[in-house]
Amino acid sequence: MASNAIHLSPSAAGKIQQLVLEEMNPDLKFRVYIIGGGCSGFQYGFAFEEEQTEGDMVIEDQGVSMMIDPMSFPYLMGSTVDFLEDLQGSRFVVSNPNAKSTCGCGSSFAI
Repeated sequence: MASNAIHLSPSAAGKIQQLVLEEMNPDLKFRVYIIGGGCSGFQYGFAFEEEQTEGDMVIEDQGVSMMIDPMSFPYLMGSTVDFLEDLQGSRFVVSNPNAKSTCGCGSSFAI
């Protein structure tokens, strides 16, 4: 896989597969996106969607389809999406080499 691609950790891929199975809808794809806001300027978002939007990048990784819109893709290049379960709860997180700073909880970042 190219170095500028967005990757899934084994933990994230497993959780996405589990959630798709629970929904009993094999057409669901995992969307990763960036929105303005959060305490550091940008915030990560995650959703499950059936339909691909025009211009979406679709990345297949470990049996999972991940969609990224063309506006978010440059901010996410080289990132890894992981799934964590700890004292803060269960959540998807992004390890982003493009982020110059992040907030304490890791859900927002600045470029």
